[in-house]
Amino acid sequence: MGLFTSPIKTFDDLYLHTLQDIYYAEQQITKGLTEMIGKAENASLKQAFQKHLGETEQQIKRLEDAFNILGEKAKGATCPAIDGIIKEAREIISDCDDHEVRDAAMLAAAQAVEHYEITRYGTLISWSNQLGRKDIAAILEKNLAEEKATDEKLTKLGESRINKQAA
Repeated sequence: MGLFTSPIKTFDDLYLHTLQDIYYAEQQITKGLTEMIGKAENASLKQAFQKHLGETEQQIKRLEDAFNILGEKAKGATCPAIDGIIKEAREIISDCDDHEVRDAAMLAAAQAVEHYEITRYGTLISWSNQLGRKDIAAILEKNLAEEKATDEKLTKLGESRINKQAA
């Protein structure tokens, strides 16, 4: 059966699996953000992580709404991609002795996560529209907008302070 929890035979199966994938990813991201909040030294970075943790919790609730609309139980499907991104981030962060370098590493890790989420939400919105699920597309568009805004904020934070301090 491979990586997937159940066979993917139809486009609907693929759609549901990908929704389960991002649901799992968001849950793992809340754990990672909690860890990074505790390790961040830069106050602006810590604040950005705290804000996004709250957004992520709301994104999980929106995903649960999407599952309900589909008449499906909200459940995650293990996502090796997000697990790998988080594992790599933890390893790099644990290797950083200098707190300014660690902040830069956490910012980079957070952006890798954001980019993954942006691709997943973009795909799911497209597929929702293809399947005539504009109601679900609207829910997912809210999550995508938050992910893009967070990525932009992290870029600005990195370019204005974090990366300069680490260098």
